[in-house]
Amino acid sequence: MNLMEKVNKAQCRTDLTSFNVGDTLKVYSKIIEGKTERVQAFAGTVIAKKGSGIQETFTLRRIAFGQGMERVYPINSPRIVKIEVQKKGEVRRAKLYYLRDRAGKAARIKDQASN
Repeated sequence: MNLMEKVNKAQCRTDLTSFNVGDTLKVYSKIIEGKTERVQAFAGTVIAKKGSGIQETFTLRRIAFGQGMERVYPINSPRIVKIEVQKKGEVRRAKLYYLRDRAGKAARIKDQASN
């Protein structure tokens, strides 16, 4: 193992729960406004996971007030307080970019528990 692999492995977080594409998550992240710090929740569906090791990211999508919103989070970010998996989704693709064109019931993902 070379030096870069050792540094990357030491920086990766192990305290977060595992999840996959299609799952509905609630991500609690720290927001710093001036001197105050607060925790803000963002709930949505994971439409993509990308990278590996220290560079791994995931994209969350939700629709709020009729407008689609996406956020890209680095998994190993110190700003992420915790990740809650609200429900597991059953999908057959690695990237769910087709959800960008859909809204309402058409944008739903089948639950894994409903087998």
